Amino acid sequence: MESLSAVPGVGRVSAEPGVFVGRVEELARLEAAVAGSDGRAVVIAVHGLGGVGKSTLAARFAELNADRFSPVWWLTADSHVAVDTGLAELAAALAPETAVLPSEQRTELGVRWLVTHDDWLLVLDNVTSPQDVAGLLKRVRTGTVVITSRQRYGWRTVQAVPLDVLSEYEAVELLTRIVLSDWPDADLTDADRLCTELGLLPLAIEQAGAYLSQTRTSPAAYLKLLARFPARMFTVTAEGGDAQRTMARVWHVTLDLLADAEVTGQVLRQLAWFASEGIPRALLAGAVEEPELSEALGRLAAYSMITLTADTVAVHRLVQAVTRTPDPADPHRQLADIASARDTATTILATALVGRRPNNPADWPVYRLVLPHARILLEHTTSDTDTTQTGWLLNELGHYLDEQGDVTTRIAYFIRARDSFQRLLGPDHPDTLSSRNNLARAYRSAGDLDRAITLHEATLADRERVLGSDHPNTLTSRNNLASAYESAGDLNRAITLYEAIIVDSERVLGSDHPDTLTSRNNLAGACESAGDLDRAISLYEANLTDIRRVLGSDHPNTLASRSNLAYTYLSKGDLDRAISLYEAIIVDSERVLGSDHPNTLTSRNNLAGAYESAGDLDRAISLYEANLADSGRVLGSDHPNTLTSRNNLGNVYQLAGDLDRAITLHEATLADRERVLGSDHPNTLTSRSNLARAYESAGDLDRAISLYEATLADSERLLGSDHPVTKAVRANLNNARST
Repeated sequence: MESLSAVPGVGRVSAEPGVFVGRVEELARLEAAVAGSDGRAVVIAVHGLGGVGKSTLAARFAELNADRFSPVWWLTADSHVAVDTGLAELAAALAPETAVLPSEQRTELGVRWLVTHDDWLLVLDNVTSPQDVAGLLKRVRTGTVVITSRQRYGWRTVQAVPLDVLSEYEAVELLTRIVLSDWPDADLTDADRLCTELGLLPLAIEQAGAYLSQTRTSPAAYLKLLARFPARMFTVTAEGGDAQRTMARVWHVTLDLLADAEVTGQVLRQLAWFASEGIPRALLAGAVEEPELSEALGRLAAYSMITLTADTVAVHRLVQAVTRTPDPADPHRQLADIASARDTATTILATALVGRRPNNPADWPVYRLVLPHARILLEHTTSDTDTTQTGWLLNELGHYLDEQGDVTTRIAYFIRARDSFQRLLGPDHPDTLSSRNNLARAYRSAGDLDRAITLHEATLADRERVLGSDHPNTLTSRNNLASAYESAGDLNRAITLYEAIIVDSERVLGSDHPDTLTSRNNLAGACESAGDLDRAISLYEANLTDIRRVLGSDHPNTLASRSNLAYTYLSKGDLDRAISLYEAIIVDSERVLGSDHPNTLTSRNNLAGAYESAGDLDRAISLYEANLADSGRVLGSDHPNTLTSRNNLGNVYQLAGDLDRAITLHEATLADRERVLGSDHPNTLTSRSNLARAYESAGDLDRAISLYEATLADSERLLGSDHPVTKAVRANLNNARST
């Protein structure tokens, strides 16, 4: 047997090499390993996630090198027994007379033939453990062995070639070639979206491509099926397809290998509810104790189910999708286990925010860490599965998103929190009422004042009925309703309600309670908006004295009160006092809060406005420009405060006569406010009015009047005829018409 040469035509290759795309770098590594062998044995282990295309790569390598190797022998190597069987079959193929020998003898003959010959290629496909092939590899001294395995580790003495998913271009090419081979006139619009949704995984794309071709289904329609019937789409095959080669089945086999440790499946199910990348290992520690957690992560990483660093975990998005999709026939995907993992993931994320404050920049890194994972969790669940922890998480993130200016998502989260609390706790529970209050405030921030007022009024009535008129939450509701009236321009109603709230707050909470001080501050602001500047200044000065005494000079509320007073001085034309106070506030804000705190940025913006009012335009422009840069860096270019800074800078450019720059900036700001805040937000209306003024200053009266007229119509529709914004737009229109 040892002296027997390879028989021409003898060989065995992959039964289904499949469509092959890409993998240029990996093929080059295989080629380079063989070219540099100098007659010594070459052993290469191609490892990666199940379905990533390891066998397809090995088959392509064998096909490209068919003339180099004799024979090429492919054997399934998922167990020690399978390896022995494949070697015995090799011996029988080379020397048919050995077929009558016991299998153990034929296995030994197969090994001895490999040991005594070269120029052969042996593919050991789907090796479960390096130990299953260790005995063979120790004896081989010549020839080439290509191993495919899901095992990432244990290949210390061989060359390892990790295999990742395809690039987007390669994935689309693979899908296109599969579909067009049987459906030449297929419309593959949205093929890129489908490939992305499938995580660029070759097996998933092959499975989808065969389905599209056979059923004449478009990529867009397949995406809808995947969203509606995930369990079925993860297991369905085209007619004649291999039922064992589906996304669900491939990973089922891997989990079977890990089934001896129950915690491993538990950890994977929890990971399925997070974002696919950057999952902090520290977040998982609350649900699974060490060392079990590290051991479970290590085993999942060893089988390429996850990618592990010292600090984070990454999971292929399709592994997550299959893992969180129940299947009664799959012991790894039972509904109760998946639901338990979902609720545990929710608790993990909520717990990370306990004790944090969404308005405190020092806590923002924690919110930024939690938010992407919470988004994924919430996207893949519905309110009917929410727990009270989900509701609490939604409220916390809603408050944080308010600080970040994401009004749309904030409203969606508060709506879901309200619905979840109402279902779980009932309409009159304090948490339900609080979530309704939060939603009403979000509507006010979004400029939807009619809806905000209606919800505030209803929530106030329910709090008075359930909690009583003197409960602190009821007083808060009344204060919020007054603020909504003020935003809507109904200043008499707002002032009357603020005055009544202060009387009740002083009686119930005491004159020095922070909520009482806040109500006094709000009354002063309403008086200022109503033009009663003397009363506003008197209230602000008295309240500032009390806030200093109660909270201290450096408390953020004290700094905010000083800023409000400075603004009122500015409104009254007392520019020296306003500028002096703003300059002092900024020094204290930078010392207490830090240079990048949003309140510090707001104070700088206000100081620039004071310089502008004083006619010191150069100084105003310089400060506005610097503050805009800082606001964009700290808060983001789309944050409402950043957009306000850009709007103000546009105004001062206009005053300085730099109309081209003013118009360009106002046009950009208006476009961004419409996109971020919506066309009907009061700030958007203000931007449109400011742009019209810039057109007017540039002598483009037709354009200015047209824009003023459209803005006035919208202001009257949204805010009413007597709102300050509406009055300002009307005055500007009349002025332009009379020019």
